Amino acid sequence: MKIAIIGSGNVGGALAQKFIKAGHNVLVGAKFPLSEKSIKLATQIGEDRFTSVESAVKQCEVVVLATPAPMAAEVAQSLGDTTGKVIIDTMNIVMGRGPAGFSNTTDAILANTATKDVVKCFNTTGFNNMLDTHYGDYAIDAFVAGDSEKGKEVATKLALDAGFGVCYDIGGNDKFQLMEQFAFFWINLAMFKGQGRDIGFKLLKR
Repeated sequence: MKIAIIGSGNVGGALAQKFIKAGHNVLVGAKFPLSEKSIKLATQIGEDRFTSVESAVKQCEVVVLATPAPMAAEVAQSLGDTTGKVIIDTMNIVMGRGPAGFSNTTDAILANTATKDVVKCFNTTGFNNMLDTHYGDYAIDAFVAGDSEKGKEVATKLALDAGFGVCYDIGGNDKFQLMEQFAFFWINLAMFKGQGRDIGFKLLKR
């Protein structure tokens, strides 16, 4: 797949590395390509992968948003024409910091872009777990939500390519909020309850 990752921070960088390793064609879109913030990632994946946000989106069929949550609406507006493209939202509103007027980032994206193929995925664990999904003999699981079957199919494929054990479909657009609550559950355990970042979720079946 041709994938545009918008955001070159920890999450965007981790997913870029994993998707490239899986053989996908990845571009990183940034407001200021090759800024000081992006140099570390550029040395890992190549400077030629960096371009402007609109250029990255124009060249790709899948767009992964990994920017700070308060910028969700603004970033969605900056994508250019997204008709026919799949957007995967990896963001979460944490401690009330999010796009004004929205209870979750994915609804803000849907309200500010042309495509309806928007899903939420890769938001329920830390970037360290994206870089290394394995705990002993197990790979942690991913989760996806959204009304778009096309979007969920793409996100599931990318989650498996990134090394997650299973990517579970938890429902439609009405589950965006639940996904963010699940993310905060991980954040609460990892950051506030002292468990550390090296924890992950695996659905076990009897």
